[in-house]
Amino acid sequence: MVRVTSTPRRDVLRAGAGLVAGGGLAAGCGTGRAAPPPAPDSPSASASPSASRAGSRSVAPAPRAYPGQPAQIAHGPRTRPRVALTFHGQGDPALARTLLATAERYGARLTVLAVGTWLDEHPGLARRILDGGHDLGNHTQRHIGVNTLPEPDARREITDCAERLERLTGSIGTWFRPSRAPAASPLVTRLAHAAGYPHVLSYDVDSLDYTGPGAAAVTRKILAEVRNGSVVSLHFGHPDTVAALPDVLTELGRRGLRAVTTTELLS
Repeated sequence: MVRVTSTPRRDVLRAGAGLVAGGGLAAGCGTGRAAPPPAPDSPSASASPSASRAGSRSVAPAPRAYPGQPAQIAHGPRTRPRVALTFHGQGDPALARTLLATAERYGARLTVLAVGTWLDEHPGLARRILDGGHDLGNHTQRHIGVNTLPEPDARREITDCAERLERLTGSIGTWFRPSRAPAASPLVTRLAHAAGYPHVLSYDVDSLDYTGPGAAAVTRKILAEVRNGSVVSLHFGHPDTVAALPDVLTELGRRGLRAVTTTELLS
């Protein structure tokens, strides 16, 4: 353990769904994708025990507008002792489940921005995330440089992932974050808004965990920069992040900072 010493949305989605049917890292985005564990990754296998109950099949929360907040949000209010730990959702599903379970053990709630192809491979994780009380959002379909794409391709990256989220959970997800970029271009911001996301979610603390610096370095980076209202960028699929999370949450608690979903951070 690291010792811390210093303390028309429906039409757009329908078009995206039609493309799916017909077809049969700037900063902060990791690329590793390990093989899934032997257990089948179905909703019944990966969800929490409550997933078998009818209540867990209710429609997931939809995006909402936050009056007074910009189109691109990098942090929440600086006046309240809350932070949002946000995770780019891809990579080894076993590591993802471990991170979720660790957060829940500490009473923390996360925000997961899922990659569409990752949801295709591990559909049960969408419901597992929601059943744990976490936010679930859109991190594009293929995790490519969405800001660099022509408009039709960028639109498909957003709507294809939104369609998968809606099919799996009944909602397009509460947030959109661009892939391979810390912030969305004006075009991508406009396309996200047209797809049903009133805001794009950025961040003000980059853990750099995707560079593989070691758990101690991840912990130090976060704790050196985090403060009231911070939105922290982290990643599934990286063992350093799994190892760092208990120490990060312990120190946040010691400082009186509560790790909440981004929805709660801004509410």
